[in-house]
This record gives sequence, structure tokens and C-alpha cells, in this order.
Amino acid sequence: MDSLGSLNAFMQAADTRSFTLAGRQLGVSSSAVGKAVARLEERLGVRLFHRSTRTITLTPEGALFLERCRRILCEIDAAEQELAQTQGAPRGRLRVSLPIIGMLVMPALSAFMRAYPEVALDLDFSDRLVDVIDEGFDVVIRAGEARDSRLMTRSLGTFRSKLVGTSGYFARAGVPRKPEDLTAHACLHHRFATTSKLERWPLRRGRRDIAIDLPVTAVANTIEPLIHMAEQGLGIACLPDFAIRPQLAAGTLVSVLEPHVHHSGTFRILWPSSRHLSPKLRVFVDFMAQKLFAA
Repeated sequence: MDSLGSLNAFMQAADTRSFTLAGRQLGVSSSAVGKAVARLEERLGVRLFHRSTRTITLTPEGALFLERCRRILCEIDAAEQELAQTQGAPRGRLRVSLPIIGMLVMPALSAFMRAYPEVALDLDFSDRLVDVIDEGFDVVIRAGEARDSRLMTRSLGTFRSKLVGTSGYFARAGVPRKPEDLTAHACLHHRFATTSKLERWPLRRGRRDIAIDLPVTAVANTIEPLIHMAEQGLGIACLPDFAIRPQLAAGTLVSVLEPHVHHSGTFRILWPSSRHLSPKLRVFVDFMAQKLFAA
């Protein structure tokens, strides 16, 4: 701030050709202006003014420096105007990273776009663990716990896993009564896109997790194909409840082995820690918290 003050004193003196007039415009003494310019000259190692008893004139170095100072202060003014605008209506580009679960997020995102048409969403769908700050994201949505101390976080809602199939499939293949019965069924599996590993079905007996060697009838690295295959009566899939709420409500998919399936998770929204949230980020966080898991 002292440097900016010296630059301002220098520019006023250059415009008025007088430390006295510059001081009047700045509300300080001519001596204060002269000392500020002298400090600036000492720091730069050049003389900026030729001084006489009546007037001051710019040296060639001073004229060159004045031109650059005008550019600097113009940039500062432009930055202040931009920041002032960000405190108004939400607008501008918002870069968002989301998991590959379109059936959950797209209704809320579409509603957000209608509510805030001046915010341009730049959406990146990926199940990998992105580095929010280093990769330049404004905000991310992920399931699980937040472990990065550089980020702020807010819970969006919870979900549970369910084993589902059609009533027609169960009429044909039988309804599993215990986890071991799954070995005689067509099992539709989800593979993590980031690790290529099959997602473990969260089976329990009482309070103890159990591992069963399940048949692998089909594998997909996104949820939508598994929902479709399950709806077609091709087997049993382990799916998050948010992805199949309409099917469960309509009865096109039926949940089985409820007492033996124990897994729940939390979706969170995370953004770089900052004392000041831009309007576009603030409304996005609030909107997702209100709408993402709205029934």
C-alpha cells in the first residue's frame, strides 16, 4: 500500500508539475509528496524529476515510468470494478466437477440453469478424485468424507444401497432369502472407472461383513446400464436408492435382502476455502443443498 501511495504521489506531481499542487489534490503537504517521490527514486535507483526552485519536469526515465504507472493504475481500477460486479447478481463461468450419476444431478442442474441463466456451467463428469484447487475447479460434488483441509464442505444428502430386480425375474429365478442364495442368481456388477475393480456388494450377517463369490453376469462402469438390465429382468443389481426411486415407487424394481445390505453414504459439495464467496458460487452451493435430494 505504501508503494501505491508513492506511485499516486508521483503521478499527481507529474501531472501538475508541482509538489505543492499535487499535495493539495492529495490532501497532504508538499513535503510529504516530495518525500514519497524521493523514496520511490531511491528504491528504483533512478531520478524521476528534474527539480528547480519553481518547477519540476520529468526525466526520460520518469516519463517512461509514468506511462507504466498509468497502465498499472488502470488495471487496478479494472480489477476493482470486476470485484464490485461480482458482489451483485450471480453471473460468469462456474467450473464444476461431478460424479458420473446423471440421473441424480441433472434435474437439479437443469433447474439451476433456469433459475440463474447468467451463470455458465462448465461441467466435468468423472469418478476420479480431482484436485479441486490445482485443477482449477470452482466447486465439486462427491460422495464420502472431505479430507482436504484447504476445502470448505457442506452435506447435500445421504443414500443407501439396495439389491433390486424385477418381480418377473424373481418369479422365474426365485427370491433370495439369505446372502448365500445370490450364488445361484444372475448378478449385475458395477466396475469403478478409476480402478477397474468391481464394487463390493455390502452384505452382512448381523453386524459382521461377509464376502461371497458372486456370479458375474454383466459389468458396467456407469449405473444407467445396470438399471436398464435390471428393469429388463436380466438379473440383480446393487444400486444406490437415489438412482432407482421412480422404479421402486412404481414397483418395476423390487428390493430384496434388505436386512443383509448395509451401506450408506453422504454426498458433499466442496469448494476452496475463502473468506468471500462469489455470488455465483454461493447460489450454486445453496441451490444444490436445497434441491439435489429434494423428493
